Amino acid sequence: MVRDVDVARWRLRSQHLVWPYAGSAGAAVGSLLAVQAENPSQAAWAVASRTQKPDRTDLAALLDDGAILRTHVLRPTWHFVRAEDVGWLLDLTGPRVRRVTGQQLRNTHGLDEPSIDRAVAAVTDALASRGHLTRTQLAEELRERGVPGGKQMLVILLAHAELNGLICSGRVFDGEHTYALMAERVPAPRRLGRDEALAQLALRYFTGHGPATERDLAYWATLTLTDVRAGLRQVRDRLDSFEHDGRIFWHAPGEAPGQPQDPAGHLLQILDETYRGYQDSRWVLDAAGDVPRTRESATGMALVDAQLLASMRRTIGRDHVRFDLRPYRALTPPQIEALDQAARQYGEYLQLKAEITL
Repeated sequence: MVRDVDVARWRLRSQHLVWPYAGSAGAAVGSLLAVQAENPSQAAWAVASRTQKPDRTDLAALLDDGAILRTHVLRPTWHFVRAEDVGWLLDLTGPRVRRVTGQQLRNTHGLDEPSIDRAVAAVTDALASRGHLTRTQLAEELRERGVPGGKQMLVILLAHAELNGLICSGRVFDGEHTYALMAERVPAPRRLGRDEALAQLALRYFTGHGPATERDLAYWATLTLTDVRAGLRQVRDRLDSFEHDGRIFWHAPGEAPGQPQDPAGHLLQILDETYRGYQDSRWVLDAAGDVPRTRESATGMALVDAQLLASMRRTIGRDHVRFDLRPYRALTPPQIEALDQAARQYGEYLQLKAEITL
């Protein structure tokens, strides 16, 4: 019989947080299809920690080259996604998410459709004439072009333009995220028919995130259950499934891990795909039920054997990184050692001395 902890362990393996690791940052992103990237620094670790030898330059080079983009797709937030996948993913998931950003621009910021169109055109014109620009530079451009609005309006406007497939991430400039024209970064986006796109989405989500449920995928991709089931019907012969806790879980063919895996400990952001990649069955991470089911704060997670044992806050100093842990229950010496090991690996990635505090 499959238990919550078995599902959680299985997901670590599917997501390459334990062996077998992804061969590179690009392979890690491709396996997951998309990786939430609201916090770029911690999201970079989310990708690197899924590779055999975490290296900051791996993902950074792919982002500069445009092989990986950081843009709005799937849900109204940033994700890392491969350039070869961004076109069909935006075609499939963009329309429903654009309703959210469009409503925010109209209801919160008072823009009508012609005003939104003019503002988006001002953004694309600025990028066409000046190349890759930071948000601050774009704000200056819009003021000069007579487009009113504050910082929050600009954030939503840029997301809206990204969801329309007009702009995406550019090269990092002096440590800052920039925007560029999608047509420049991805001149020949891969397009799929809707049925093929739904099938591709279902296969890659359940392979890269499984075991997971239909409702997990519907949440993750902002799609209806009808759409998810239409995709799943086309690929179910390439997946396996089992029933647990009154739900059907889909996954790539294979058996559940029979025991704890190596490494045992992980220090991850709360936006990591191990948490944010699910909603319906998220709490297999807490089989004991120790974690309060309240709205999470902007903190991180400390996992041992695929179970969420403590909240985590990362603080980077001049020559060190500190992980402050608030356990949900008393930690055993082996659990503390597993988290110490995870901290040391994270510190090596950042090239900083690492320490944890309880």
